Amino acid sequence: MSTSSPKSMDAIMALCKRRGFIFQASDIYGGINGFWDYGPLGAQLKKNLRDAWWQDMILNPCWGRKGPNGDRVKCVPLETCIIQHPKVWEASGHVGGFNDPMVDCKETKGRYRYDHVQVYVPESGDPSDKPVFAYVGDQPSEAKQKKKAEKTFGAIKSVLLSSIPQPWTRVIGPDADKPGTLTEPRMFNLMFDTITGAIRDESNKVYLRPETAQGVFLHFKNVADTSRVKIPFGIGNTGRSFRNEVTPRNFTFRSREFEQAELEFFCHPDESVAWYQFWRDFRMEWWKTMGLAGENLILREHDKNELSHYSQGTSDVEYRFPFTAPGFGELEGIAHRGNYDLTQHAKHSGSKLEYFDTDRGELLPNGAKKGERYIPHCIEPAAGLDRGALALICEGYTKDESRPSPEFLKLHPRIAPIKAAVFPLVAKDGMPEVGEKLHAELFRKFGHSGFIEFDEKQSIGKRYARMDEGGCPFCFTIDGDTLTDQTVTCRDRDSGAQQRIPISKVSEFLSEKLGM
Repeated sequence: MSTSSPKSMDAIMALCKRRGFIFQASDIYGGINGFWDYGPLGAQLKKNLRDAWWQDMILNPCWGRKGPNGDRVKCVPLETCIIQHPKVWEASGHVGGFNDPMVDCKETKGRYRYDHVQVYVPESGDPSDKPVFAYVGDQPSEAKQKKKAEKTFGAIKSVLLSSIPQPWTRVIGPDADKPGTLTEPRMFNLMFDTITGAIRDESNKVYLRPETAQGVFLHFKNVADTSRVKIPFGIGNTGRSFRNEVTPRNFTFRSREFEQAELEFFCHPDESVAWYQFWRDFRMEWWKTMGLAGENLILREHDKNELSHYSQGTSDVEYRFPFTAPGFGELEGIAHRGNYDLTQHAKHSGSKLEYFDTDRGELLPNGAKKGERYIPHCIEPAAGLDRGALALICEGYTKDESRPSPEFLKLHPRIAPIKAAVFPLVAKDGMPEVGEKLHAELFRKFGHSGFIEFDEKQSIGKRYARMDEGGCPFCFTIDGDTLTDQTVTCRDRDSGAQQRIPISKVSEFLSEKLGM
């Protein structure tokens, strides 16, 4: 994709709905802002992405590579509850500090993140004698606001609302018609809260987790004591998280309910920088193998002024989405969190979360080591599965006007929700029976990782087009020649090229192409 001509997000969203990847939650009731549901193909695509993460981060971490310490990377899984003790979020800092600035529009009743709202101002930068038009850059009103601003200002530029001098009476908010409708910014806590038990009062208030990571820190000692792992090791966790975003936007990119895949990797403080660099590089490489290799993927090291007070380094794997172009949006953050989290939970809970390392310390007369007690440092690669799935769809979306059906999804075979399709050319002459036999064979071998489609209706061109839009990499057609020479037509999604292969070799061919 050229940086000068991003893909159409409207076209991508339309395909996602048409082919059953992503639907608006509560669609028949008009939807609910910030929540999205996955249809059959979307649910399988996201499962494939989750399974790939689980395989490459937990079951066979880093594809069996050795880490900076010279040993193979070791990781174990964990599954923790969405609701934890409310003191967890006090210790982590979420209750007191998990806030975003927001502004309200008194005219439209809209609500916006203060640090996301931009404004159009004259190129001179002096809006003192003219109204300033505000917008949220990815909202549908952007084109309308820009047109209105250009008509008023002529040459314009866009800057953050926070950089515009007071008074606010000169700012026309997004979708508003009159200036002076935006309130002063105020802090807004992103935590969803609810009540446990029968008595609905503050003493029973709990929170939906805003991240999966804290559950791992709570069980660090339990895992270390029961699973016979030794530092350095990682604990991985996937699951739903919730953030009451002021302005959910950009399809599934920023929503109020989302799924994460996070690893907390615990190591000795002296080795933490090396492990941070190791995980930073591996996670960038991993996303490339998922099909995001190219100019749309970058690894960005945070500047010092971006870091959390406890962080010793953070890098983001970023992808150039159509709605961020020419800029990038975060897919995953790799953070060196030091010993902040374990220290905080030890302090607030009164539990001892130190680790006794028998492989360290001075040598004793008997040849054993004295051991060392310390609070480990943590490296956290934290990925968003919804953002990952969206990036794969955006990257895979391809339009080729020279094809009979111009739109298709060029998904990596490992991630593709449909692995293969079997098509009898016509529903007679014994072709469906041959096709059903081949379908059953492919399903037994590959059905655990995705759909194996069987379709004998409509024209073969329409069937190919439907599979192209669903991201299916290979279609196998049973035709008249199949009944005489036992070969089938294999069609490649990306090129549209066709070749004849023996029906007895289809499973082997597909296994090689899918890497299974």
